[in-house]
Amino acid sequence: MTASTTTTPGIGTPVRSAAAFALLGTVQATLIFTLAALAVPLPGIGREFALDRSQLILLSAAYGLTFAGLLLLGGRLADRYGGRRALTAGLLVFAAASAAAPFAPGYEWLLAGRFAQGVGAALIAPAAMNVLRTASGSPAAYGRAMATWGGLSVLGATAGNLGSGIISALLSWRWSFAVPLLVAGAALALAPRLLPATPPGAGRSLDLPGAVLATGGITLASYGLVLTDARPWTSPAVLVPLAAGVALFTAFLVAERRSRDPLLPPRFVLDRGRATGLAAIALTAAGTSMTFILLSIHLQQGRGYSELGTSAAFTPFAVALLAAGRAAGPLIARYGAPRVTATGLATGAAGLALLATTGLGATPYAYGLLPGLVLLPAGAALSFAGAAVLATGGVPDRQTGLAGGVLNTAMELGPTVLLAALLTLGGDAVSLAATAGAFVALSRVTAATAALTGREARKAREHAP
Repeated sequence: MTASTTTTPGIGTPVRSAAAFALLGTVQATLIFTLAALAVPLPGIGREFALDRSQLILLSAAYGLTFAGLLLLGGRLADRYGGRRALTAGLLVFAAASAAAPFAPGYEWLLAGRFAQGVGAALIAPAAMNVLRTASGSPAAYGRAMATWGGLSVLGATAGNLGSGIISALLSWRWSFAVPLLVAGAALALAPRLLPATPPGAGRSLDLPGAVLATGGITLASYGLVLTDARPWTSPAVLVPLAAGVALFTAFLVAERRSRDPLLPPRFVLDRGRATGLAAIALTAAGTSMTFILLSIHLQQGRGYSELGTSAAFTPFAVALLAAGRAAGPLIARYGAPRVTATGLATGAAGLALLATTGLGATPYAYGLLPGLVLLPAGAALSFAGAAVLATGGVPDRQTGLAGGVLNTAMELGPTVLLAALLTLGGDAVSLAATAGAFVALSRVTAATAALTGREARKAREHAP
């Protein structure tokens, strides 16, 4: 069925379907752009507001904490009240926070703005996928859309890291908030014309007890993990939120098994293909995020790069990402999502290994950092595209928002959990040995996951009719 023949309300032509995808995709990429927008200028913000290390860490993590913690609830709201309605509500919150944050006179105002941006993003991300399902018109078209959708997040992260360095060097870090504000404003203006109305999920409860437990568990555990960058695991500042988060999330899992209409049905994430896709998304997000964070520190503190020079060093990353992203859809159509995901993970693992062995020493950029900064994004684009198809395949319409919430939760928690673990094993995040160790460790985990994903792909082909 083509977009021109579907009876989906609000979508009448392929051109309008493409316009809806372009709008939703831009919004999704902007959410991740915003996550990375303060990464490069963060030291300058710390000097301007006289912040200590713990305040910088919280400011860096604030957006991601509320974003990740509220995604499951955001998915249920989209499925319960309709994707376009939830999307509009999220855009209003996101736009208001983005308008207020750049006028921050001090740390508390800016921190509140970042928390509020995360609340809006948690509503927007799953709602966008809910609307995209309706706009696609058919399961096959939705699958093709997801093959492209998977690469939008890493594209947004790349743009955020590159753009934040350029904007802060030429203007001020405050201008980084102009991008999310303009995109949110444009989306609010264009949504009624370009996006289809999405029906509410009649009879669905909100599962508020589950939402409270999941939000509290994810947020507190993530906060505890984030603090391991500055404090030992045995300190109360880490142990208390981490233990409380684990306890709340355990209670959430128990409550979901007993609920008649659970926020997160246990079988949903235990599906083999979906679990594979979510694992690949978490690892790929961790690899790209860790690369930006650790290499930015290494380049600025170890090699004396400026903010603008650091952004320029990552330009090949963006080029390789775009090129591989364009190829991902046709490759998935020809070889299947599991094989493309496995290939992407293996390529990304090779890129991480190269960054650890040749990229961190005194080797010139052209044949030191550059090979890894090409292989890693090429693999990430393929992995994200294939994994997004795996994670959302076979999801009924009434759970599209849930799928979006789970997918984005894996994307947010992957970097938080793995970076905390790797930095704990490696010690000081700024040291050259620790940075190399982190790349090597994640390369091995990613390569092992690629091997497992490839084995599942072979089994699926052998049992195919």
